[in-house]
Amino acid sequence: MQANKRIKILVQCDFDGTITEEDVSFLILDAFADGNWRKLLEDYREGRISVGSFNTRAFNMVKVDKEKLQEFVKEKVRIRDGLPELLELCRSKGFRFVIVSNGLEFYINTILKTLGIDDIEVFAAKAVFDPSGIKASYIGPDGSELQDDFKEAYMRHFLGDNYSIIYIGNGASDIPSARLANHIFATDTMLAACRQMNIECTPFNSLNDIAEEIELLT
Repeated sequence: MQANKRIKILVQCDFDGTITEEDVSFLILDAFADGNWRKLLEDYREGRISVGSFNTRAFNMVKVDKEKLQEFVKEKVRIRDGLPELLELCRSKGFRFVIVSNGLEFYINTILKTLGIDDIEVFAAKAVFDPSGIKASYIGPDGSELQDDFKEAYMRHFLGDNYSIIYIGNGASDIPSARLANHIFATDTMLAACRQMNIECTPFNSLNDIAEEIELLT
């Protein structure tokens, strides 16, 4: 993938378990969900509901206010090594770096702001805070609400804008969109799934690993 004036390169990156060391949604749900959210997780993993349905229904069990959750994620969330270096590399090469996540926009932006990062595009679930529970919704590139395939919708949108795409992810929900990318970086569940399905990818542990590989790719 040689970068030149004719090729626009975009890096589409997952957030939970990819930029962060753990899934932030799970941390929040374990601490604050008023109900059996893990039964919903089992339903998702067994293919009975979509990832969007899981997140929407699970977060509706969270009835605490936004400020309390923001303080919680600032205290609890750990970032995978190498994020500043990866972002600086993308800036220096003129790559567009975007986060597309099935998580919630409010906590992603809270964490990025805590890190002093305010120039990344974030596409994730919108959250409305209500005493009866968080109302989460996924809005696609065309402005319509989506029930599933959120990451893939943005991938197809970026491909339609003639980007060559590098994909970074860690989970099973990353596979459908990653398969459309020009190059894949994978870890954890996603890496195992790629190997099982014979999908070519580059493994990573830290985000520094990705920066080093991108230097070789471009």
